[in-house]
Amino acid sequence: MRPLTIGIDTSRASAERQTGTERYSRRIIEELLNQGVDQRFRLYLNQRQPLSLQQRAGTEQRSIPFPRLWTHLRLSTELARHPVDVLFIPAHVVPPVHPRATVVTIHDLGYLHEPDAHTDWSRRYLDWSTRWSVRAARHVIAISEATKHDLIEWYRVPEERISVVYHGVDERLRPADAAEMARARGKLGLGADERFILFVGTLQPRKNLVRLIEAFETIADDEPNLKLVLAGRRGWKTDEIDLAIATSRHRARILLPGHVSDADLPALYSSATVVALISLYEGFGLPALEAMACGAPVLVSDRGSLPEVACDAAVIVDPLDVREIVARLRDLMDPEDRKRRVTLGRQHASRFTWEQAGRDTLEILINAYSPRKG
Repeated sequence: MRPLTIGIDTSRASAERQTGTERYSRRIIEELLNQGVDQRFRLYLNQRQPLSLQQRAGTEQRSIPFPRLWTHLRLSTELARHPVDVLFIPAHVVPPVHPRATVVTIHDLGYLHEPDAHTDWSRRYLDWSTRWSVRAARHVIAISEATKHDLIEWYRVPEERISVVYHGVDERLRPADAAEMARARGKLGLGADERFILFVGTLQPRKNLVRLIEAFETIADDEPNLKLVLAGRRGWKTDEIDLAIATSRHRARILLPGHVSDADLPALYSSATVVALISLYEGFGLPALEAMACGAPVLVSDRGSLPEVACDAAVIVDPLDVREIVARLRDLMDPEDRKRRVTLGRQHASRFTWEQAGRDTLEILINAYSPRKG
C-alpha cells in the first residue's frame, strides 16, 4: 500500500495555555509523527507561527490563518483544493469539506449530563458540533468507555464505528525531588510544614469546586496548617465559585495561582497532600493520573469516566455528599493510607502511555482509509 497523506487539524495543539483537550491534541500529534514513518503528514495551523515539533521527512506544516470560521471556510477550502487521503480532527469540529476517511476524537458529552454548568450558547454549539462530527466522520475515537457509551445512547453512533483510546501520562510527570518541591511551595507562598489539598483544572461549575471548598472549610477548622490550592484558568459561570471563596471563613487559606505551566506541574503534584478531582462529570480526568504518576494520593468522584480511569488506585466518593468528601479527604491525609494509595497510584498511572495511544490512533487512521480504497 502506498504511503497515505494524513491531514491533521492542529488548531487546539498550538494553544499557549493547555488544558486536557489541548494537551491530548499536542501529544497525540507528536506520537503520530514519531510512529507514522511510512506515512506523510500535513498539519493545518490557524496561526502563522509553526508548531515546535521535531522535524521529520514526510511532514509539512501549512499555515492558513483566517479571522473567523476557520474550520468551515479556510480549512474546507484548503481540503477542496489539496485533498488528503485521511483527515484527523483530534479536538475540534469536522469541516464541511472533508475526505470520506475522516476520524474525529470526541472528548466528552458533559453538556448533556450537566447542562446547567454551561451557558445556553455553548451547550447548543457543543450539541450541534458533536452531532455533526460523529455523523460526518467515518470513525470516532472516544477517550473513555464512558464517552463511548454516551455517544451510543445520545447520538445513536453504531458501536462498530467507535474505538476507545485512552490518554497517556507524560513521561516528565514523575515524583519531584526536594529542591523542586521547595521551589513549587515557594511560588505558592507555602512553608515546609504546610499541607494542601490540590485541584488542577479549569475553574467552572462542572468541577464541583463549591462542595470542595465546603469540605475544605470543615477540615481546616481542625487543621491550622492546611490550605486549598485551586490551580487553573477561569472558565465560564464562575459566580458561585467566586462567592464561595469570597465568603469562606478560611478565605486567606484558599490559593488561586492560575494556570500552572507544564514545567511546574510535577513539583506541584508531588508537593500536594491530596489531589481532589470530584467533578460532576469528566470525559477522562487526566489530572487524576498525572497526580498518581507524581506520587500524590487522589480523590475522585463516582461520575463519568473517573471510576473507570482511576480504578481502585484512587478513593472514590459521591460528589454531592460533602460529609463523605470530608471523611475521605481525612482518610487520605492519614500517613499510612496515603502511603498505600501513593504506591497503588504510581503503578496504575504507568499503564497509560502516549506511545500506546499514538500506536492505536495511527492504526485507526490507516484502517479508516482501507474501506474507501476497497
